Amino acid sequence: MTTAFLPPSLRLELHDDVAVLRLARPEKRNALDDASVLGLEAFFGAPPRGVKAVVLDCVGKHFSAGLDLSELTERDTFEGLEHSMMWHRAFERLERGRVPVVAVLRGAVIGGGLELAAAAHIRVAEQSAFYALPEGRRGLFVGGGGSVRLPRLIGAHRMADMMLTGRVLDAAEGHAAGLSHYLVDDGSAHALDLARKIAGNSPVTNFAVLQALPRIAEANPAEGYLLEALMAAVAGGSAEAKDRMQAFLDKRAGKVGR
Repeated sequence: MTTAFLPPSLRLELHDDVAVLRLARPEKRNALDDASVLGLEAFFGAPPRGVKAVVLDCVGKHFSAGLDLSELTERDTFEGLEHSMMWHRAFERLERGRVPVVAVLRGAVIGGGLELAAAAHIRVAEQSAFYALPEGRRGLFVGGGGSVRLPRLIGAHRMADMMLTGRVLDAAEGHAAGLSHYLVDDGSAHALDLARKIAGNSPVTNFAVLQALPRIAEANPAEGYLLEALMAAVAGGSAEAKDRMQAFLDKRAGKVGR
C-alpha cells in the first residue's frame, strides 16, 4: 500500500514502523464519503510492509462529522443494505486487522465518525472532542456497526439516550462514559507515543490482543478459557517471549512501576 492507492481524502505518513493515516476532508469536517470508506478498507486490508501500529488522525479541527449526507441519493432498500454492509466490511478490516490502531479524536466525532472511532483499539481524545448520534433525529439509524460496538463501550441505554434525544457529550462526558481511553491536550503526539510503544511489543502478543481477545470476550466461559490457554501457550513458547523473559530475569528489563 502506497499513497498512490489512497483517495485524496486520506493522507499517509510513515514514521519508521508506525503509520499515521489522516482523514483529509477538512472543508467537510472530514465527513466520510464512499471513496474514504473504501480507502480505509483497502489500507487496513493491506497496510504498508513493516508497519506495526497505525495512528488514525485527521486534518483540521474535526475527526469526522459522519456520513457525507450529500452522497445520500435515492437509494432503494437493497442499495441501502449494501451500502451499510460496505461500511461494516471496511471497519471490520480496521478492528480485526493485522495492526493495532490508535485513533485521535478532536472536534466533531459524530454519527459514522463515532462508529469509525469505536472500531479503533485505543482512542485518544482532545479537550475539543464532542460526540453525537444524530441519526435518530434525522429519521435514520446507525449503519456503520455502531449498534454493535457502541453498546459494548457505553451501554445500550446511554446509546439510546444519544439517539432518541440528540444529546451531545463533551470530551469529559465522553471520557467518563467510556468513549475514550485517554483525555489529553495534544492527541496526535500522545497517540504517536502510544503507537510506538505498541509497535515495540511482541508481534505474537499484538496478534493475540487483536484476534483472540475479542473472541474470548464473546465466547462462553469454557470456550474462552480454552482459547486463552492455547493463545498463552503460543505466545509464551515464542523465541521472542523467551528472550524478553530472560532479560527480565537477568535484570536487563525494567520492573513495572507507577
